[in-house]
Amino acid sequence: MTTRRASARDIVSLVADDFRMLPDPSGGPRTPAPDGPLGWPGYDASRERAARRTGESESVVCGTASVGGVRAVLIAFEFGFLGGSLGERTGDRLEAAYTHARAHRLPVVPLVATGGSRMQEGMLALTQLQRVARQSALTREAGLPQIAVLRDPTTGGGWATLGAGADVVLALPDAQVGFAGSRVRPPDADPAAYTARAQVAAGAADAVVPPAELRDVLGRWLRLLTDGPRETDHPAAGPPAADPGAPPRPRPLREPAPVPDALGATDLPRTGWDAVRRARAPERPRARAYLDAYFTHRLAISGDRCGGVDPDGMLCGFGVHQGRTVAYAAQTGAATRPAGYRTAARLIRLADRLGIPVLTLVDTPGAANDAEAERQGAGAAIAELFGVVATARTPITTLVIGEGGSGGALALAAPGRTWATPDSYFSVIAPESAAAILKRPPAEAEATADQLRIRPQDLVELGVIRITRAH
Repeated sequence: MTTRRASARDIVSLVADDFRMLPDPSGGPRTPAPDGPLGWPGYDASRERAARRTGESESVVCGTASVGGVRAVLIAFEFGFLGGSLGERTGDRLEAAYTHARAHRLPVVPLVATGGSRMQEGMLALTQLQRVARQSALTREAGLPQIAVLRDPTTGGGWATLGAGADVVLALPDAQVGFAGSRVRPPDADPAAYTARAQVAAGAADAVVPPAELRDVLGRWLRLLTDGPRETDHPAAGPPAADPGAPPRPRPLREPAPVPDALGATDLPRTGWDAVRRARAPERPRARAYLDAYFTHRLAISGDRCGGVDPDGMLCGFGVHQGRTVAYAAQTGAATRPAGYRTAARLIRLADRLGIPVLTLVDTPGAANDAEAERQGAGAAIAELFGVVATARTPITTLVIGEGGSGGALALAAPGRTWATPDSYFSVIAPESAAAILKRPPAEAEATADQLRIRPQDLVELGVIRITRAH
């Protein structure tokens, strides 16, 4: 089966089992006017032709199904029905699907293929985006994950709500993705910018997934993100709210993520400069080694949803540790760029909303300080992460595994729950920079390192960190 222009039923069959349609809400009080709300000549005939061609009565098919063993609400677009466009009846179905998801505590999986809002219904079609945005927001507040799959094409309001508004965004390789559809772009627009791979590169989507792998990847994501506590798990929470629009009740917190074992040196450094030297050693274990040892398997999120990625400076995602889901944000030893801080903030917000504990690994000489980093809002990005860590309700566990350089490292550290390995250091600034600020010659950097008291044992005495060792 090819997934290019695949039907709604085909894409459901590709990813799920035991699909059960939700009741069609369009049989309610609204009586459609002839040729729609605008009286658009031939609109009824176009709908009838689309229904005969596709076997569907509207541009979305909504129901529940099992994906990788997790029951979810699926919203599958039928592009063959008027280009998968959104009209009033589409909005009715989408609202009913999200309401059902909240009432039954189910994640939502939009399988998007749409050209946007339906021209024949004018502004009434466009305002369906507000309905969809509200339903998505209510579902987000209820602590239920939304994982979108972008098919070909995903454009217009469908991309700007159901697609880009999801917690995790996956895309098929051949998907055309962009707010502007192919017929309304500037004539000189680069078509490569409107692709799934371009959206991943720009931080707007998390991964491109081949069709043959989609069922497995989607199932893994659903199992990871539904591992957080449910309100019904907590006796004091009671049954789900009768009003699907009601604000969520407080949720029980999870146990903190265990501290990883140290993978490198086991003895403590003799001097401050010795701590710096060992933290900078090329052979020291880095973030990927720690993540591989800690998780049985993991999946990454990518991008800050603001146009940026930092694959060389920050790794973020969710994994399984000792049978339960833990979110992670890990610095890699490089200078962290603004997009890295914003991606980490996005990760922690999502984990907080789903009740999933977080592990952060600190390892950076500091925040990127070049001119481009300033233009990308380095200060604002670091401030955002400080705020997210400070206000998170879910527990955060931090391990310093290498360099802890200034505020660019501290922003990722949990107050009161930070550990360090014997081959790490944490400092107000790098010793060389401290010497320069104090107008000392470069040769004084080693002595300055001792004065800064940056060794793990010094930081324990100062009450800043605890030390972890290999078990």
